[in-house]
Amino acid sequence: MKSNKKYLTVRLLQLFSVMILFLVNACKETDGFNLPVSSDTSKPEVVTNVKVDNFNGGSYITYTLPNSSNLLYVLAKYSIRDRVLLETKSSYYSDSITVDGFAESKEYDVTLYTVSRANVMSDPITVKVHPETPYYKLIKPTVSTTADFGGINIAALNPNRQPVGMILLALDSTTSNLEIQDQHYTNTDTINYSVRGYAPKPRKFGVYIADRFGNNSDTSIVTITPLPEALLNKSKFFNYRLASDGDLYTDGGWGVERLWDGNVGEPGWHTVASSKGMPAVVTFGLGVSAKLSRFILWNRPNEYSYSHGNAKVFSLWGSDKAAPQDIKLPKTAAVGTVLGDWVNLGNYNFPNPPSGLAAGAANATDRAFVAAGVNFNIPISSPKVRFLRYSVSQSWSGGEFAHAMEISVYGNSL
Repeated sequence: MKSNKKYLTVRLLQLFSVMILFLVNACKETDGFNLPVSSDTSKPEVVTNVKVDNFNGGSYITYTLPNSSNLLYVLAKYSIRDRVLLETKSSYYSDSITVDGFAESKEYDVTLYTVSRANVMSDPITVKVHPETPYYKLIKPTVSTTADFGGINIAALNPNRQPVGMILLALDSTTSNLEIQDQHYTNTDTINYSVRGYAPKPRKFGVYIADRFGNNSDTSIVTITPLPEALLNKSKFFNYRLASDGDLYTDGGWGVERLWDGNVGEPGWHTVASSKGMPAVVTFGLGVSAKLSRFILWNRPNEYSYSHGNAKVFSLWGSDKAAPQDIKLPKTAAVGTVLGDWVNLGNYNFPNPPSGLAAGAANATDRAFVAAGVNFNIPISSPKVRFLRYSVSQSWSGGEFAHAMEISVYGNSL
């Protein structure tokens, strides 16, 4: 028995050793740059037949690799602007390398090396590249700035959807210098946003564009007087029910007028599922003709946060007619679309739960976010209006009904 146990013990140790060796080897990865060091320390040959194809802000460089089994990668070293050096590597599996991030459209030197598995570099060869105009410089001439409610509106065109940063400067009264106030990063084709929080008096602003390589455009300096903004007087609001508006749930004091009664809790406005389907719409008058800047929406709070009939996707329509006529609103339409007496003032998505949880599993943080109300901007290009239609195309539950507790509307009725 002892000899058998000894044999089994030795056999198990052997098998265990083999398994460990297998697992260690299996966990090793080969990425083209981290192969075992070679004992061949000879200097590798250089690449040949080099060709350059320039693009905006960079260049593609193709070449023929030397015939060597000891080659690991090709290295490019280059300067994109004064005192800023970059390196790019390309595996021996590829016959090209990309150099990017150049600040100007001019001639630059790129130094190429081949590198062996023993980390020995070849002699350098220098390649001349001449990138086309970088995207941040192409975008800069399209930038426009205009006065907005409480601040400045910044717009630009980015047809190639490049990642850029729009940097806003404002004159600081303490330092008497232009200081960074806002950094807006985007890759959308049409850039249009506003920065608010400034008094309606002349102020000097500056705007420049930064790309992902740290290149900055020149700065445009403007003096802008932000437009005055005020909360519209809710005592002037009134129900203006149209035939296509959502059928109402009225038990327990729910009603259209509850949308502006100053109470952000229940009851509020509530529709019921009906043959009208979605969108669920409510129409009301402002009592004045006003150019609007934004609105704050309070969805139904507490256990209804991110559920039930709270709006997930919605639109705001307006009319400056004295007595606008009814029209069935679509679920979706582009901003600025005109249907009958009504114009689309904006399309909105209610922000996802801050916690990152699923909509139906909102926690205390999510509920507090909903209860505090959410601000939504109205494009500065929108016309003055006397009437609004709040149109919910999708609720968080997916049901064909909607509700909201309160809405506050800001703008200028002068």
